[in-house]
Amino acid sequence: MKDIQKKTKYPFLLLFASIWLCFIPVFRSKDTKETQDTKKTFAVEESKNDTTHLNEIRNVDVNGVNIVYKVQGENQNKPVILLHGNSGEHDHLSVMINQLDSAGYLVYALDSRGQGANAPLPEYHYIDMANDLHEFIEKLHLNKPAIFGWSDGGNTALQMEVLHPNTAGAIITAGANLFPEGVVASFWEEFKKEMLKDSIPPLTKMMLFEPQMSATDMQSIQCPALIVAGEHDLIDLAHTQLIAENIPQGEMYIVPNEDHGSFVYKSPIISEIVLNYLKKIYY
Repeated sequence: MKDIQKKTKYPFLLLFASIWLCFIPVFRSKDTKETQDTKKTFAVEESKNDTTHLNEIRNVDVNGVNIVYKVQGENQNKPVILLHGNSGEHDHLSVMINQLDSAGYLVYALDSRGQGANAPLPEYHYIDMANDLHEFIEKLHLNKPAIFGWSDGGNTALQMEVLHPNTAGAIITAGANLFPEGVVASFWEEFKKEMLKDSIPPLTKMMLFEPQMSATDMQSIQCPALIVAGEHDLIDLAHTQLIAENIPQGEMYIVPNEDHGSFVYKSPIISEIVLNYLKKIYY
């Protein structure tokens, strides 16, 4: 495991002025036209002998729910799956979608169950989302795709590979955690306050009590994995290191001067990190 940046102290400045800045997203910038078009499936001629550039919103039934997703890129190129954070939508990763497309990848950007353009649900669990992801890969016949996940999306990617080994060709996470206590100390104190409330929104409740993975679970992940966090992330840097050093082919990368979402939300920074890593592992 290669530790690319040294751990630093967390200057909590005004970063957490709103305690749910990144985990209960902030970033609810809907693309109205795209949302209205969500249920459309565009007719595109595809065959084994034809190369077609795709840029569509589709939906698929997996694991008992309907999942809306965007597919963009050449239909014969290497697949990369993108997973957004808690309460988010695929458009939060729009810059990465375009950059991966331009670099020659076929991108599948999902709206996770009950989020984005999907119908909301009364409860959420990372294991359900991990099984959604696995069935999505199986239904679309994707062969060992690379998977990027931000925050909840990263948790989902790791959980999926633990439950369904050898499904992913590579995993890149940004701000992922194995268990709730993996957040920085000040944020954990806020978590504990939320746990005492009589009524907790379903997506908030999931991240207060889940995921429940371990370092031993990470040792079962055999694909290459890049575990990324911001220098001032909500996830404790020691926890980020714990994940990376327990994955046999794991590496850690700490992005200087960035927080939990500043280098990911519609940002070219994470796109370059992902592209460089995919090139490094010859994917």
